[in-house]
Amino acid sequence: MKIKHLLISALCLFIAAGTVSCGKQEKVTTITVASDATWPPMEMINKDKKIEGYAIDFFNAVGKEAGIKFEFKNTAWDGIFAGLAAGKYDMVVSSVTITDKRKKTMDFSEPYFESGQALVVMKSSTAKSIADLKGKKVGAQIGTTGAFEVKKNNGVTLKTYDEVGLAFEDMAAGRIDGVVCDTPVAANYALQKAEYKNKFIIAVNIPTKEFYGAAFPKGKKELLEKVNKGIQAVKAKGIDKELVKKWIGTK
Repeated sequence: MKIKHLLISALCLFIAAGTVSCGKQEKVTTITVASDATWPPMEMINKDKKIEGYAIDFFNAVGKEAGIKFEFKNTAWDGIFAGLAAGKYDMVVSSVTITDKRKKTMDFSEPYFESGQALVVMKSSTAKSIADLKGKKVGAQIGTTGAFEVKKNNGVTLKTYDEVGLAFEDMAAGRIDGVVCDTPVAANYALQKAEYKNKFIIAVNIPTKEFYGAAFPKGKKELLEKVNKGIQAVKAKGIDKELVKKWIGTK
């Protein structure tokens, strides 16, 4: 009998390594996540052509806490929400600001990051606000809260881009006079990128208070609840603060 029990125990250990199930085990759910990886340091493509950034690390940590495996899929911002509604993916993690308008067509997780808007200009510019650029062109990524912010200013011409990096390229080339984007992205381009940090300056942090959330198709309550529990656990452990130090810095 002892030998039999030992054999069973050994079999269970072998099985626990992943071959068979000996008793009840939690099934890890794989979730497809769309992300427009053109928004450093939140979501971006690295030299190995993989998606990385603050949000990627954050939600991988959420996945460990919630028993979920996230598969990130680089998806163009233009059409990302239509793809979500059509069921092409389960979730969007792409620096999506939670707004009342968006809540009408999709559900959101608890906030995982607080952001705002910033105006970036050339160092030679005297502009201290978007309004100071009246009669000039200001760039922003299409369909973002940055673009909405520019539209509030009469006399300022909004030029939209599929990727925010293209707006910064245009400003460096003198084709536009400012770029409005989320504060961590502004800091990345104006303060950290070697090709721009001596050319650009953050003219102003616009007094807006925005929160990023993961977006879901309407009615996916079970997945939403799991992700929320994971977000709560990540924050409770202080992982979010460590990721801020890693990807954004303390300045």
